[in-house]
Amino acid sequence: MEESKRQKQVAQVVLEEMSDIFQREGMNIVDGGMVSISKVMVTPDLLEARIYISFFQVGDQAKLLQEIKDRSGEWRNLLGRRVRNQLRRVPELHFFTDDTLDHVFRMEELFKKINEERAGRGQDTDNQ
Repeated sequence: MEESKRQKQVAQVVLEEMSDIFQREGMNIVDGGMVSISKVMVTPDLLEARIYISFFQVGDQAKLLQEIKDRSGEWRNLLGRRVRNQLRRVPELHFFTDDTLDHVFRMEELFKKINEERAGRGQDTDNQ
């Protein structure tokens, strides 16, 4: 089912505010790596927000994600203070790993291998 206009608006507000909260709390740079919120999806009743977090060069992603999840009450409280004039109820926050970046790197590696194999085959046929 497609997201409604209101779902998209609330998701955008949550994305912007949570990104700013993460930056102010020092969660955007951890252990020399970067953490960013890549996407937010809100349920049709606007009571739950699924926040997808992207990690770049972070050692233990699972541990960091668990730390973020453990602080979800704190994040929701901070978010509530910022959006109290825009939303009637602050959605429950659920955090997930966004593996899109990993997928992109894997796809690039596969394309690179395919191109190398094709180049190798092209040279073999030239020698015959």
